[in-house]
Amino acid sequence: MTLIKEISAKETFIVRHPVLRNGKPLESCVFEGDDLPTTHHFGIYDSDNLTGIISLFSKSNTIFVSQNQAQIRGMAVLETHQKKGLGEALVKHCEKYCNDNQIDLIWFNARTAAVGFYKKLGYQIVGEAFDIPDVGEHHLMYKELKNE
Repeated sequence: MTLIKEISAKETFIVRHPVLRNGKPLESCVFEGDDLPTTHHFGIYDSDNLTGIISLFSKSNTIFVSQNQAQIRGMAVLETHQKKGLGEALVKHCEKYCNDNQIDLIWFNARTAAVGFYKKLGYQIVGEAFDIPDVGEHHLMYKELKNE
């Protein structure tokens, strides 16, 4: 059975490290703003095992006019659990959280390899690809929410 629940920033490291920071020191898993009260980390569990994570930061990007924005960071699913719909479930959980909390736009910097995944979920690219040092090529993506 799959379960999504809010977890601590530190709990994300068990997935963040092997998927997003493989070969780098564990400290590289700490993101600025991880411990702010406005930041929310969600984990998806298969039985009792944490298999995927996503973090939602209360952060605005000046390129967008929306007043209430959230940034997704650190979305990752363990390699052994990829292609099973867990990433999609995590993104949709964040969208529901944002709708429930009157946040009308989600944005993030997506790795080039993940752009197709996000496009299937209705996210759009804005601007050109850019490089994040030590991480790789990314695209700024966003989705306006309907707050239904």
